[in-house]
Amino acid sequence: MTSLNTLVVEVPAEETIPTIDIGHLVNGTPDQRSAMLQTLAKACEDWGFFMLVNHGIPERLSDEMLEAFKALFDLTDDEKGSYIRAHVLDPIRMGSGFNSMTDTGECQCVINYAAILVHPEFYSVPKPLNFRNISKEYSDCTRVIGLELLKAIWEGLGIKESHVMEALKLGLCTQQLSANLYPQYLNPGSAFGLVPHSDRGYLTFVYQNGVDGLQIMHKDRWIHVKPVPNSIMVNIGDHVEIVSNGKYKSLLHRAALNSEMARMSIAMVIAPSLDAIVEPFADLVNADSPAMFRGMTYRDYWEHQKSNNAHVEKRALNIVRLRTDN
Repeated sequence: MTSLNTLVVEVPAEETIPTIDIGHLVNGTPDQRSAMLQTLAKACEDWGFFMLVNHGIPERLSDEMLEAFKALFDLTDDEKGSYIRAHVLDPIRMGSGFNSMTDTGECQCVINYAAILVHPEFYSVPKPLNFRNISKEYSDCTRVIGLELLKAIWEGLGIKESHVMEALKLGLCTQQLSANLYPQYLNPGSAFGLVPHSDRGYLTFVYQNGVDGLQIMHKDRWIHVKPVPNSIMVNIGDHVEIVSNGKYKSLLHRAALNSEMARMSIAMVIAPSLDAIVEPFADLVNADSPAMFRGMTYRDYWEHQKSNNAHVEKRALNIVRLRTDN
């Protein structure tokens, strides 16, 4: 699955990547909302991925966020200072290319990255000077949308919103803003930008600079994703798979390199509170559907995922997996 030479296809003609209009979920008629809830549930179950449209995030703001991160990456190492190779739970950290042990051996990842915690406590870098205001506005917008989507996802599973808000402490959700810069690479067939992996947390929002590179696994095929204009790509994370007791699967995806130009993407992860114990929701566990996962705090899961190459493929889930038939 991690081979660089695995065939990548365009979306098959008989299939279409799901598109979710959040306007229909929030402000639509009862019929529009019902239909969109069904589309969202099917997207989570069949794809673990969808294009989000009518999301309300100004394209101007997304482009400003890209430019602000570009300026951050352009700082000198002295200016980046202690952020370089910080601990995984430090609020601000930056780094560059690394190696990952895959099933087919060690694979080089060609990437520059920056990751910043923006909720429940907001952090920012001092340079560039406009970074704080732009990242605060972008973070606030995406959090509102993320919580609305999660409400709809829980509703599609038959879980009451009040139960989820209390059990999962969504008001104190962990939110991380990050950017990945994949430099132009003359021999893209010899390395990944990022190896196949799933994301921790509930949802990841991805906005990119117009250079394609995202590939997702669907029905045992790698599919090259071409974003819908003015859309944001959203993928399901490991903790939705855990809460849904395996009904919804986190998305396996990877980043390809480009021989002609650099690619940059912004990712916003909406995740549980660091101290929330995440486990299958009680309403989804019964004699016919026993628990697939044990409970673990998000903090412990996050640290585990970043250790011992648990970020590769979907290995991190093994630490909480109780059953092997999912």
